[in-house]
Amino acid sequence: MPPRTQIVWYKRDLRVGDHRPLAEAADRGPVLPLYVAEPSIAAGADYHPRHWTLIREALIELRARLAKRGQPLVVRCGEMPEVLESLRATAGPLRLWAHEETGNQRTHERDQRVRDWARAHEVPFTEVPSRGVVRGPHDRDEWADQWEASMDRPLVHPPDALQPVDSVAPGPMPSHADLGLRPSTAALQQIGEAEAHRTLDSFLRERGRNYRRAMSRPGPAQTECSRISVHLAYGTISLRRVVYELRRRQEELRGANGPDAAARRKALSSFDSRLHWHSHFTQKLEDAPRIENESYIPAFDALRADDWDPALYDAWLHGRTGFPMVDACMRHLRATGWLNFRMRAMLCSFAAYDCWLDWRRFAPTYGGLMADYVPGIHYPQVQMQSGTTGINRVRIYNPVKQGKEQDPDGTFIRRWVPELSHLDTTAYVHAPWKMSPIEQQAAGCVIGKDYPERVVDHNDAYHHAQDAIHELRQRPEIQAQADTVLERHGSRA
Repeated sequence: MPPRTQIVWYKRDLRVGDHRPLAEAADRGPVLPLYVAEPSIAAGADYHPRHWTLIREALIELRARLAKRGQPLVVRCGEMPEVLESLRATAGPLRLWAHEETGNQRTHERDQRVRDWARAHEVPFTEVPSRGVVRGPHDRDEWADQWEASMDRPLVHPPDALQPVDSVAPGPMPSHADLGLRPSTAALQQIGEAEAHRTLDSFLRERGRNYRRAMSRPGPAQTECSRISVHLAYGTISLRRVVYELRRRQEELRGANGPDAAARRKALSSFDSRLHWHSHFTQKLEDAPRIENESYIPAFDALRADDWDPALYDAWLHGRTGFPMVDACMRHLRATGWLNFRMRAMLCSFAAYDCWLDWRRFAPTYGGLMADYVPGIHYPQVQMQSGTTGINRVRIYNPVKQGKEQDPDGTFIRRWVPELSHLDTTAYVHAPWKMSPIEQQAAGCVIGKDYPERVVDHNDAYHHAQDAIHELRQRPEIQAQADTVLERHGSRA
């Protein structure tokens, strides 16, 4: 009996290096590497055309890398079970391999449909753990040790050659229109396995020296942060490979002397902690998929449920709030698909506290703006920044204070809010409403005409949010539920 065709189902793992499903499949028979562009997934509110732009770019490189090993990537547009059924008719008996994915509700339900199909057709389906995330029951107290053990496992070398499946054509690369998406015009970061390694190497050896100081500032962060997040999002490099290269670089610097070496060691230590966070937050969604659509403590869902203001949402979403740092960050995110972590938190804080918007309604679209969107990171973070976890400190960002601290000379604001670019006084760049009417006329920036009025009073919003959340958190039944959240999801580091 001929060996089964080994289908390697690519999802958020678009690489050949450190790819256990690919290596395992190559040891067992002819390999059919497969990516399925699924219109049902692309129809989600958190799926943006820029996501397909990036995925498509990575798939083109992946197809070429696999072709050099004897079998190009097969790409189809459709729904996964139907594609598998078609391949079964063409390629004969199948075996299916994939990495586990902690995705959104749509991908979670899709994965279950694939499992059901495989079971019904007696197709062996092996899902390999990924990103240090533990699926199924586990002891949260032991999670950090399990993560370290996962990261310490040897890297998986890619197969030198793949036995091809000649009966299946590679197929055309789907367009945005094939997925029901409009074309993307954002100036996105390059993506692909080769670019992932170049990006990581340049950060570890050159760009990362000022990481600790630059990571909070939206201007410098564009070049001095790692910028590896988009590659981790689509798996053009594995998290384990990033950890491996980081620790190799840390070992090189361990014996080095001088202030430069010390600064680099501190920077890489900070980066190391954020790689732990990557998996720590993803684990939260893996353990409780409901938190995509429901607050950790469900009673918090009623806080803002009846207060949705479409005008405030629209002003926030398009960078027209009248708060320069908020508007600059949102416009930058919309244009490039990337923003540093602190400013993402500030944008979320402004939506949840200043605008008092229900996180469940703005989170999907907000995630879609991010080129490096990962549901397992996004939803726990949005809830944390919206004050609905019951265990995290309520942190309400003052947008003027953030602007002065993270963009002290106003360069970033002037770049992304050109209405304010001609203001000579930096204090006015951060708070243009402080200009007198005569100064506004002289500067060519009349508030309410050339640049929006503030959509809210930050001080009033701050006190309203603090009081509402504090009152709810004081209830004994909420405190008891918060203890449960802490026990199940809290960090043990």
